[in-house]
Amino acid sequence: MDPLHLTTSRHNGTLTVSVSGELDIATTELLRSHLLEVLQEADHRHKATLVIEVSKLSFIDAAGLGILVAVQNHALRQRTPLRIAGVPPAMQRLLRITGLDAHLT
Repeated sequence: MDPLHLTTSRHNGTLTVSVSGELDIATTELLRSHLLEVLQEADHRHKATLVIEVSKLSFIDAAGLGILVAVQNHALRQRTPLRIAGVPPAMQRLLRITGLDAHLT
């Protein structure tokens, strides 16, 4: 098992959360709470963009996808631009199969 690791950086109005390890039902709450905190910061910064960088994500399950959708919906409600970057091929395939590729990337 590869533990979930989150790193947040701030540069020129962009808040980037780099996610590595395994995102599954056991780790989704950690990611959700962290991303909601970063979204709150983005809202206070006015016009900040949130980027979720997932190139080092080794695994994601349905619970992980659900958190990404929930966070994206929250970002839309507060009008914070959000994008997911560095999507590895296995995750891209999963997004395509579920139809989420048009919404999350």
